[in-house]
Amino acid sequence: MASLKDFLVSRVRVKLLKAFLSNPEEIYYVRQLVRKTEEEINAVRRELGRMEERGMVKKEARANRLYYSFRKDYPFYNDLLSLVAKTTGLGQQIIKQKNKIGRIKYAMLSGKLVRRKAHEQIDVDLLVVGDVVLPQLAAIVKEFEGSLKREINYTAMTKDEFEFRKKRRDPFITKVLTGSRIMLIGDEEEMVG
Repeated sequence: MASLKDFLVSRVRVKLLKAFLSNPEEIYYVRQLVRKTEEEINAVRRELGRMEERGMVKKEARANRLYYSFRKDYPFYNDLLSLVAKTTGLGQQIIKQKNKIGRIKYAMLSGKLVRRKAHEQIDVDLLVVGDVVLPQLAAIVKEFEGSLKREINYTAMTKDEFEFRKKRRDPFITKVLTGSRIMLIGDEEEMVG
C-alpha cells in the first residue's frame, strides 16, 4: 500500500528517486545507482529492497545483473515525477532564478520533456509567461541542453499576449494547454481556465 512514509524515509531514497525519475525511461543496475547516488552499495541495495516492497520499483534479471526501473503504475508516480522535475535540473533553476528571469506569472515544463519522451520539432518544452528577461532565460536553457543532449524548445510571452492568444483559441496555445505539463510557477487552473 502506497503512503507518505514511502518518500520521507532516507537520504538514499531521495537520491534514488532523483536518479530514477530524472530519466524515467531508463533502467539501472545496482552499481550504476551506486555511482549516481554516491552512496555505499549496501545502503543502495537495502533501499532498493524497501522500494521494491512498497511497489515503487521492479527488478529483472538480465545476464548476471539485476536491473531496476521505477514502476509507472505506482500510485504516486506522477506526483513524484513532478517533485523531481521541480527540484532538479531545468525546473529547479527556473524556480530558483525566477526573479532574475523577470516577473513570471506562469512557467511550465512539458510532460514529454520531463518523461524524456520523443518530441516533435514543434513541441514546446518550456513555456514562460510574464515580463521575461530573454537573455537570462536563454542562458539557463542553454546550460541544460548539453545535459539533455538535445535542444530545448522554449517560448516566452507577456501575460497580455498569452491571454489574447488563449481567447482567440490560437492553435499553438491550445496545443500547449491540452498537453501534459508540470507547473513550475503559477496556478495551473488559472492558466488553463
